[in-house]
Amino acid sequence: MIVILLNIILVLLLASVLLYLVLASGKRFNVNLTQLVSKNSKAITIAVIVVAAVIGGHTVSAQITPPASLKDVQVPKPQNLAVFVKDEAAAIKLGKSLFWDIQVGSDGLLSCASCHFHAGADNRSKNQINPGLLVTLNPDTTFQVGGAPNYQLKPEDYPFHKLSDPNNAGSTVLSDANDVTSSQGAFNAEFVDVVPGQAEDTVNFKPDPVFNVGGTNVRRVEPRNTPTVINAVFNFRNFWDGRAQDIFNGVSPFGLRDSNALVGRADNPSKLELVNIAQDPNLRLNNSSLASQAVGPPISSFEESADGRTFEEIGDKFGDIDKKSHSASKGKKLPRKLAKKLVPLRPLGKQLVHPDDSVLGTESRGSQPGLKTATYEKLIEDAFKSEWWKSNRMIQIDANGQRTIVKKPDKSLATNEYTLMEYNFPLFFGLSIQMYESTLISDDTPFDRNALTDQQQRGKALFNDVRRAGCVICHSGVEFTSASVSSVNQQGRIGAFPLGNGQTIFFDQGFFGIGVRPTQDDLGVGDNDPFGNPLSETRVAQQGKSQQLLGDPNLTVPSNGIIAADANFKAPGLRNVELTAPYFHNGGQLTLKQVVEFYNRGGDFPQGSALAPISPTLSDAEKDDLVAFLKSLTDERVRYGKAPFDHPQLFVPNGHPGNTSSVTNDGTGKATDNLLEIPAVGRNGGTPTPNFLE
Repeated sequence: MIVILLNIILVLLLASVLLYLVLASGKRFNVNLTQLVSKNSKAITIAVIVVAAVIGGHTVSAQITPPASLKDVQVPKPQNLAVFVKDEAAAIKLGKSLFWDIQVGSDGLLSCASCHFHAGADNRSKNQINPGLLVTLNPDTTFQVGGAPNYQLKPEDYPFHKLSDPNNAGSTVLSDANDVTSSQGAFNAEFVDVVPGQAEDTVNFKPDPVFNVGGTNVRRVEPRNTPTVINAVFNFRNFWDGRAQDIFNGVSPFGLRDSNALVGRADNPSKLELVNIAQDPNLRLNNSSLASQAVGPPISSFEESADGRTFEEIGDKFGDIDKKSHSASKGKKLPRKLAKKLVPLRPLGKQLVHPDDSVLGTESRGSQPGLKTATYEKLIEDAFKSEWWKSNRMIQIDANGQRTIVKKPDKSLATNEYTLMEYNFPLFFGLSIQMYESTLISDDTPFDRNALTDQQQRGKALFNDVRRAGCVICHSGVEFTSASVSSVNQQGRIGAFPLGNGQTIFFDQGFFGIGVRPTQDDLGVGDNDPFGNPLSETRVAQQGKSQQLLGDPNLTVPSNGIIAADANFKAPGLRNVELTAPYFHNGGQLTLKQVVEFYNRGGDFPQGSALAPISPTLSDAEKDDLVAFLKSLTDERVRYGKAPFDHPQLFVPNGHPGNTSSVTNDGTGKATDNLLEIPAVGRNGGTPTPNFLE
């Protein structure tokens, strides 16, 4: 007992001294005070938060109590789900179909799964570089890795920040790149219209000033590394910057922030009204960040869509954004138009479904593509209550974006006229995909079974020891992220720690800046939403908008509070991390060993972080122990594609025939695709696909 008390006192004294040195004397914790607090944003960095966590009661010793198993954690679920869904199994069937269906994309070749088919992430390695388009002051369009698009990545390209001594952040920089390893998506094109019942949209291809080889367009690449969707249901907010809100508004990723997000309801088929479900406590869909996330990619001109194919209420981050209009945006493709093409189509009409698929097996047509159920219309009717899709009224949207409810005529509707089912398609899309993804839980690992080897046990001890590796500070709980629903419920949406000098540090729970890249390379949660409001909930609260934008009246941050937001990103969960390289939001680390070395040296950019080096630094044996523990978080069902991780057949673009200097033009100004087939597997799984660059 005496030893324990002495340890507690030692930790508290050490933390207090470190905090005093940073705040009072400007001496190094690992950076000085001017590095710690940005003059422009007053963004506080992670080391002080770590100190605050230690001395603020998050730990009472050098060890944090080890978590149990993910099996013991209740899967988050919307409180009002039953208001919308009549058959959860049918909704999961619809969600799995939509998630994997390549007919969703503008070119009839892209789906959610196109970037999330390998352990819920992406293992492709050709044409997977974004040159740094999120650089704040001057977006970078030059490719430092590979020199041009369509580059085949190699192991020696990593890490993107190379040092002569990987254990010393101050050693000679051998090379540095602000490029991002991510996922290829759509070609640069302008949406014209849908052809109802046809998978391919009518588009006009446009010259791409960035993603081209010799003037021929190649597929665009997203600006951040693709995170896994497995276990993502446990995240309170989704996307690296947290923009996918926990409240789903039935239309867009932005929850209450999007005041123009309306869905249709017809309690009587002859009486249709437009309602804001996010603002109505009896309709509000909480715990629904995955639904908010799901409706983002189909409208992104970098992911699945031609430019302009977006929700009528919002804009595209890389296109024109009408932040002030309270009517529908003009000249845009809507998810309702996506509905016009998908609703009459056969689900998975271009892909085979394994007869033993754990969800879709009874719907398999054997050697014929698609489900036995002939249309998405039928799947929606089976899953959702009729007041959300059945009405003899329709919604007209005129050239100015104004919506009018009129009687449905006895003829085919124009492309600006929507049935209730079409109008509410983003509601069905988001909720059903969330319900499917809520089944993707990897809770059968050596860690969950308490079956760790001696080496993994040593790694676990390092992981939990806040005086050494201290990974548990940001990667807490059995979800291995402090950005989880349970963490936010226990700790609050906003973390706070008084500095003792009249100021307090405030930060979004689970979002940290660790010096992966300079602050201005990517603001992360420090950026704004399309409506001009901060993505950071801490900044929203400081502006007095927490009730309006977050639905939480109890969040307050004083005007003189120091806020950690700029270049802060959501701490990802670590389950199956062995399978999901490359790592960090920029995809700049290839191996888990490189990740451990990054933390060992205290990050790469001290101007953007006060992450302290591990002291004493980890030995090679300790690094190996830590990596071994991380591998104990792998669920073998994920590796082999066993239920619930089985899936239909998929075709994914994997770069273009040729190289960085020459590709084949298909006659329309874009390069021909190199398609990779991912075979359908049933509940018993199949042959594992190689990890990234293996």
